[in-house]
Amino acid sequence: MTIAYEAVSATELLDEYRPGSSSIFSSPRHTLLAGGVADVVAPAWTMRELAERVREHRDLVLGAIPFDDPASARLITPVRARWADPFVPGEAPPRQGARPWRITPVPTPSEHLEGVRRVLELLATGAVEKVVLARSLELTSPEPADIATMVRRLAVRDPHGHVFAVDLPGGRTLVGASPELLVSRDGPAVVANPLAGSAARSADRAEDRRRAAALLCSAKEQHEHAVVVEAVAAALAPHCRALSVPAEPSLICTSTMWHLSSRITGRLADPRTTSLDLAVALHPTPAVCGTPTVAARAAIAGIEPFDRGFYTGMVGWCDASGDGEWAVAIRCAEVTGGGIRLFAGGGIVTGSVPEEELAETSAKFRTLLQALGLAPDLDVDLGSGPDAVPALDAVPALDAVPALDAVPGPAAAVAGEQPLREDA
Repeated sequence: MTIAYEAVSATELLDEYRPGSSSIFSSPRHTLLAGGVADVVAPAWTMRELAERVREHRDLVLGAIPFDDPASARLITPVRARWADPFVPGEAPPRQGARPWRITPVPTPSEHLEGVRRVLELLATGAVEKVVLARSLELTSPEPADIATMVRRLAVRDPHGHVFAVDLPGGRTLVGASPELLVSRDGPAVVANPLAGSAARSADRAEDRRRAAALLCSAKEQHEHAVVVEAVAAALAPHCRALSVPAEPSLICTSTMWHLSSRITGRLADPRTTSLDLAVALHPTPAVCGTPTVAARAAIAGIEPFDRGFYTGMVGWCDASGDGEWAVAIRCAEVTGGGIRLFAGGGIVTGSVPEEELAETSAKFRTLLQALGLAPDLDVDLGSGPDAVPALDAVPALDAVPALDAVPGPAAAVAGEQPLREDA
């Protein structure tokens, strides 16, 4: 599709974003503001049926699809679609007065540790190779969240990721800044960028470098990443007449996390295949579910004490020509008038340490906690009951990404990736 960019910036489009009546989606390529609802894609019982309905729709659609419930997908054709360039780095908006949040972890930290141990027992039997286990934080406050300010904070901190605020039924909004491109299609060009293998950023530059180097050289993290890359390549291969898969991962980072990344590119075999067809063929990848898929899904259903909803599903757009972009719905929250649910998860493989997995999910929560103006070093692991958390007047950003010229191991640099841009 040929996109008609307006003479406005992404920030100016964001100024016109109105929760409840519009949606916004930004990628490293462009920003889309969708206003109003002209039509809604009818519910479907399977992912493939949903992709077929979008193909028959023959118009621009934008929205989100849940992890495991295609009938609850929210895909709409907007009344108005406006396009601009991507967001650029900037200063986060300051807090306008304190807003305390009451946080309840679901499951509790101790319950999540026990869940990881149960997955490790499954791994030992050989029934499953990897399971992505998630947890959530339920936040309540006397005042509703300022969604537009959340999106603005996400955009200035991680402008090279996929920043979104998608209107959902029932007065809900899916808000996030996903670092992971599930798939995009631009004419015959296909791109997927699976992430797996993660480490928390540090505000100390030396420690940040050490963590990046350790991630790049970790045999466990390299194996976890290879499992995801192999699955993504295998799913794309039937749809592409040429496919290029990196031999080794590179490092990318967000404002809070380091990730192992592999950018996979291909040429579409059949021009009738849409971006959503490709996304459905990929979903769920081992980065958000595990492998084998059926066994991993069963483990998730038996251990996680909540419904993921749209978390680890997909969010994005597809136009009448089939072009589009779909990001993995991670680093996200579901916002309602009464509160917010944040989600974070991590891949459990043989050799995983429960306490380290808990710490990883805590680090991933920071993306949305910062968007709410909460302390970036907030420890949400301690205690099993709810905690009242004060807001900060301003949230300091981490320093720019350090140079990795001295980092040993494969691809000993950030390998041509944007400096700021995961496994769930």
